[in-house]
Amino acid sequence: MFPSPEMFPEREYSRPFLKIFGRNRCFRSPQGGRKHPQQELIQIDTTNILFICGGAFDGLEHIIEKRIASGSIGFGAEIVEKNKDNYDDVLKQVQPEDLTKFGLIPEFIGRVPVDVELSSHDVDSLKRILTTPKNALVKQYQKLFEMDGVGLSFSDDAVTAIAEKAVQRKTGARGLRSIMEGMMTEIMYEIPSDEDIAEVEITKEVVENQAEPKVERNPEKRQERWLEFQQNKEDNVKERKRVKKRG
Repeated sequence: MFPSPEMFPEREYSRPFLKIFGRNRCFRSPQGGRKHPQQELIQIDTTNILFICGGAFDGLEHIIEKRIASGSIGFGAEIVEKNKDNYDDVLKQVQPEDLTKFGLIPEFIGRVPVDVELSSHDVDSLKRILTTPKNALVKQYQKLFEMDGVGLSFSDDAVTAIAEKAVQRKTGARGLRSIMEGMMTEIMYEIPSDEDIAEVEITKEVVENQAEPKVERNPEKRQERWLEFQQNKEDNVKERKRVKKRG
């Protein structure tokens, strides 16, 4: 991530990258040059390396808006509406001169000729982040409840409500965990102390109004699920030991 231009008015912070981008071979220190100045340098051939530089570029949209607005003068000029919700549309119009004003030196911009903007997450993409990945937040909480023998489920409306909250707060995917923590903390403390609860369903009302979740009380079912979890845990440990011996 690139720092803001206010931190480095001389624009020198992007200059060290020029040696890497501009040569086929460069020398880099494996453990950092400042703390280990006596170490041997490693030669890197950058011929077939694709460099992808990314960052938040906070404030770049204001530079772009100012440039666009400066051209909207006169009878035939296109009127540019300033709207906080058109953030993605503004970034699509970025030009090299905007990056220069932001703080990157022209030599650096010339070595990174392709500029691509990423759109903000919408409700559908945040819902996929919550449920689809292997370590998705919903799956993490389901695993935590499974350790106590309790089944956890989220209604589709509840997942949608969580995603909508993140969009409203403009916190993106990183804000999903804080929303989930605020909603699930009290439930996670109460469930283990009540040994009759076997199933918990998170609904839209839980997300929006902090209502009580739907619960199913069945101590036998909970005991069965807990024993099954312990058995799976032991089987996984044995399998890892077998794989370790083979290796």
